[in-house]
Amino acid sequence: MSSGRRIYNGGMDRVPPERELAAIGLLQDPVRRALYGHVVAAGGDVSRNQAAEAVGVQRSLAAFHLDKLVEAGLLEASFRRLGDRRGPGAGRPAKLYRRAAGEVEASLPPRTYETAAQLLAEAVDQAGADLELQAAARRAGQAGGRDAGPAIEQLLEARGYEPYPDGDRLRLRNCPFAHLAHEFPVLVCSMNLALVEGLLEGIGKPAGRAVMDPAPGRCCVAITSKDNQD
Repeated sequence: MSSGRRIYNGGMDRVPPERELAAIGLLQDPVRRALYGHVVAAGGDVSRNQAAEAVGVQRSLAAFHLDKLVEAGLLEASFRRLGDRRGPGAGRPAKLYRRAAGEVEASLPPRTYETAAQLLAEAVDQAGADLELQAAARRAGQAGGRDAGPAIEQLLEARGYEPYPDGDRLRLRNCPFAHLAHEFPVLVCSMNLALVEGLLEGIGKPAGRAVMDPAPGRCCVAITSKDNQD
């Protein structure tokens, strides 16, 4: 029997293995976990003041925990002056935080499921079994949608997509299959689309339409609102 914890940071780099368990352990602290969650949900740079206010702690405490997350490789820090004022009297640049580009994964005992996934993806790609893969993904999505109820956001969140509203679309900040998508973009993005389409179909009520909408730093699939099906 195995137990695993994963934190996907939306990039292709991996935190060194000796730091993975320590990094995950940091998130056992509720304040640290709340700060990490706020920075991730923001999808961009967050200042110490913003993070402290969001989770209801003092700025000094937020700074301490944010810097610990940077040391662990879960966040990245940069410095930038906020506002339009420049030159003498503009003040010191603010320290800003964003989710790190790397990926943290730990499993006890060690597993290499990703190796199997890469081999299977290569076999499907070479065999030209794209349509069979899409059909299987759609069936899996339909089953998941029927079992979980009508909230598409919760379904996507549970599968690691990190959905967020953007105008009339629901976008997906994270691709749970980022490594495979990097190596087999057409194969995996088509699978992603079929899976999300299946989830929407399984819900059984109009909840929007899955479309391809690729952009750097997020999943290739988005969901249009049910009022905008174009």
